[in-house]
Amino acid sequence: MSQQAATESVADADADAVAQPLADAVPRPDAEPALDVETLPGGARAALEAVLMVVDEPQPVAQLASVLGLPAARVEELLRELADEYRGASGGRPRGFELREAGGGWRVWSAPAFADVVGRFVLEGQTARLTQAALETLSVVAYRQPVTRGQVSAVRGVNVDGVMRTLAARGLVAEVGTEPSGAVLYGTTGYFLERMGFTSLDELPPLAPHLPDLDTFGPDVLGGPVLDDALVDTTDQENP
Repeated sequence: MSQQAATESVADADADAVAQPLADAVPRPDAEPALDVETLPGGARAALEAVLMVVDEPQPVAQLASVLGLPAARVEELLRELADEYRGASGGRPRGFELREAGGGWRVWSAPAFADVVGRFVLEGQTARLTQAALETLSVVAYRQPVTRGQVSAVRGVNVDGVMRTLAARGLVAEVGTEPSGAVLYGTTGYFLERMGFTSLDELPPLAPHLPDLDTFGPDVLGGPVLDDALVDTTDQENP
């Protein structure tokens, strides 16, 4: 090693020795003080309730456990205790809301018994509901996913481009991949599960046998020129 290289090496080592204590002394953004939720007013149950009050989508047990600094098993136990309490399972007053598991996590919802009252408040004056065409298209996607728009059109017998755009804008369906041909594949979203109150697609009612098997359609119908011509000539252009 040359004298110049040796000198530079010693200088770098000295700089590192000086910089390291300074780096250790600077507070890191991700360094948070330890928090014992059991010491808060109401303990861990109240802390869990506080978090659940501000979420706008179901939260997995693991995420809640990480925020509260508690074991996942303990958090799941608290969730079920709160769910029973809100339902009045122990003889207490039933609440107007309930805690339930849906869409891969837990969230507070209004109780079904008050659906008419809540609906009157939320839906008063609103007309932006899914049309029958949108519901039928969503059903095909839910049961046949992943599926292309051409395949959905083949099942329904009409052009579904506008309806699919509406469902995507509502967050109910999304692109989940592509076929070797380049056609985009669609599937339902976590928001769809949340709105349906499901934790997984396995909870869908057994309606799939009532839909035609896509294998019964020839390759032309499932994306070839015949389908393209049919979509161009279709007069049943549905409004989303």
